[in-house]
Amino acid sequence: MSQIKVLIIDDEADVCTFFRRLLTRKGYDVVTASKEPEAMRAIEEHRFTVAMVDLKLPDTDGLTLLQAIKARQPACEVIIMTGYSTIKTAVAAMQLGAYEYLEKPFDDIDEIEALIEKAASHGFNLQQGSAAAEEWAEVARAVGFQVGASLGMRRLVSVAHKIAGKNVTVLIQGSTGTGKEVLARFIHSASGRADQAFIPVNCGALPENLLESELFGHEKGAFTGAAQPRRGIFELANRGTLFLDEIGDASPQIQVKLLRVLETGEFMRVGGEKPIKTDVRVIAATNVDLEQAIREKTFREDLYYRLNVVRLEIPPLRSRSEDIPQLAEHFVRQLNAALRISPPALRLLQGYGWPGNIRQLANVIRRAVVMCSGDTILPEHLESTLLNSAALAGDTFSPVSSQAGEGAVSLSPERLWRTDVSVEELRKLGADELKRMLDSLRALEGRLITAMGEGGGAARRCLKDTEEETIRQALEQYRWNITETAKVLGIGRNTLYRKIKQYGLGSS
Repeated sequence: MSQIKVLIIDDEADVCTFFRRLLTRKGYDVVTASKEPEAMRAIEEHRFTVAMVDLKLPDTDGLTLLQAIKARQPACEVIIMTGYSTIKTAVAAMQLGAYEYLEKPFDDIDEIEALIEKAASHGFNLQQGSAAAEEWAEVARAVGFQVGASLGMRRLVSVAHKIAGKNVTVLIQGSTGTGKEVLARFIHSASGRADQAFIPVNCGALPENLLESELFGHEKGAFTGAAQPRRGIFELANRGTLFLDEIGDASPQIQVKLLRVLETGEFMRVGGEKPIKTDVRVIAATNVDLEQAIREKTFREDLYYRLNVVRLEIPPLRSRSEDIPQLAEHFVRQLNAALRISPPALRLLQGYGWPGNIRQLANVIRRAVVMCSGDTILPEHLESTLLNSAALAGDTFSPVSSQAGEGAVSLSPERLWRTDVSVEELRKLGADELKRMLDSLRALEGRLITAMGEGGGAARRCLKDTEEETIRQALEQYRWNITETAKVLGIGRNTLYRKIKQYGLGSS
């Protein structure tokens, strides 16, 4: 690979000398720079395959240089060099297009050489127009992770794959049903802990005393019924990965204990007196705004910063509609490989807003497979919640009417848009029709919010606002049946009661 040219940008002369000697021996052509003007001149005069950029420079910063390099030489792979305290910034650099980040001080020379060689190979292929398959593709296939084609999702998975090998805590944020646990399993499988245990725990599904025992174990006689000592999940997951879902629902007492484990790597069983060491990588997930929870004093700020070393945010399904055909066909293959989805059915799936995200899509496909008696899934095999969404959002719209027979009522689209439609008029429609109308309007709302956000027409709502609205709508739709509402939302009854109290939904 004699055509490989590497740029080193670092204000420490010793670092530049080290890399010049190391890489020259490998046959690379090396150029060094210690300041921004030198770096910019080198970028203009040479075509580089790899650039190694220090994040902290006296006259500029690595993110500025990263963007300058990518703007002028998109095929050049950039490796950010950073200290541990700036890992969050290094991850932000990868989200801007950096290939990888390298922590200082440099301890493993073989690892550095392998990383540069891999980046050089990838950059060389890009320059030649023959880029190989994504590095994460094989791991994704192994865990059944359907990434899709949307650029935002592929960037997210690329960053997740790169930080998987780092021994850092990860916080995954996203709405219910977006696939946070699947992403966590992908990170585990791409890490050096892949041959060890991956244990998921839902912090919102268990009462506080039971969750504490589950996480940390207990000694004999610690409480009524504790007839034998029991190891907790932190012991069972030693050297593996622990996935803490719905971390925002953990009680203050559990939060204190989690903070201690993350800070010291030690914990004590319930009723125990002897500290136990553990080596567990923690991946936490939440569908609530933890920063808002901190302001409301329901989540510890110090625990948040321990968990939020690297934050990955999964986009909702409505913002990646181009991925819906692949996801839908994947679910069909899992259930009945002989079936296919008709183009009209696919268009309906892509036109819907999916408030329940991928989990809801999987359930819709499962029902469609059961309902389909032939070899092709048609629109009529889909749930009624989808059948009217295209009518409200598309070019063709058939009036909404009840199926009550004589005296049936129809509402034209113009009438629906007026704000003075009375409850009495709506009550004359059938229950199924009302549900279809409601779901259609929600789907349209989702697309409107996405379009307005992309066009700068309105600020995006925070997770707290969308969660409160989703819970309120579900409670009203299911007439405050807590069991049914919790099932639809995919959360525990205790969590739902806590959310109702938190948002004051029962007081109006």
